[in-house]
Amino acid sequence: MSTENLSAGEDRMTAAAYERLRSEGYVLAGEVHDLHKRIRLYHRIYLESGKRHVFALIAAHGSLWATGYFKLGKLGARIASLPSLCIRGRRKQKLDAVAVFADRFRSINRQVCAESYAIFNYTRQYGANEIIRPVIGAHFADLLADCHASFAAGTGYPRHKREQLFDAFLAWEQDHIVAPNVAQAFADFDWPLIAWLARRPVIQFAYFGKHTRLRFRDFSCQDDRMSAGMQACRIAEDVGLEAVEAALSARCRVVEGRHAQPDTMDGKRPGASARKGMR
Repeated sequence: MSTENLSAGEDRMTAAAYERLRSEGYVLAGEVHDLHKRIRLYHRIYLESGKRHVFALIAAHGSLWATGYFKLGKLGARIASLPSLCIRGRRKQKLDAVAVFADRFRSINRQVCAESYAIFNYTRQYGANEIIRPVIGAHFADLLADCHASFAAGTGYPRHKREQLFDAFLAWEQDHIVAPNVAQAFADFDWPLIAWLARRPVIQFAYFGKHTRLRFRDFSCQDDRMSAGMQACRIAEDVGLEAVEAALSARCRVVEGRHAQPDTMDGKRPGASARKGMR
């Protein structure tokens, strides 16, 4: 077999491996309403990075916050739709539209989680090769490779590197998943009052201080989402990642009404190389 044929065969194998990881990611991310599965999967990714991949930890917090936000939004829509009771079928029509609108955002959440799982695990197993570089970009691929190399060597992974990786992951998921789908969700939704409210969420993750909030002028604006994401990352680093992880665990126990840790689903805790990554 020639060198060219061997290389082509390896490329096909690694491309197939990436697709298998994507399929696996979507299974692990659950259905659109399975936010708690995604919280646990994100936390598992964070642990498997040796606590270096902060995007996964903060995304877990985002999914946890969303569980309450969707419930609040449903209640708000039911109240706002009360004047429609006088028109036969109109209230149900409005509430059905809100349910579809909310599921569009749950679907975005699921897609980001599944693709994050595939990208993280592919680069961990195969490196920043020529299969993944066109998918996520050379810079992003190199940052992930550096994260994996740090974990494998048990070396420190300082804050500026964690923030660089977070920024790259955030930018990729916004460009390729979130932005087009959020724009379409708002374009297809025809209830101005609820759309106005949905554009202006006030976010308080479990690790935020008592008076800390992320306030959106327009959630449908990608720049607003990028700015809020980076602010959430900086707050997490200022608070301390151990405290951020502990807040996730504590809030999950309250929300789920149980005493299990939201970790890798088998109770494993990170070893010494993970702790080194916090420096």
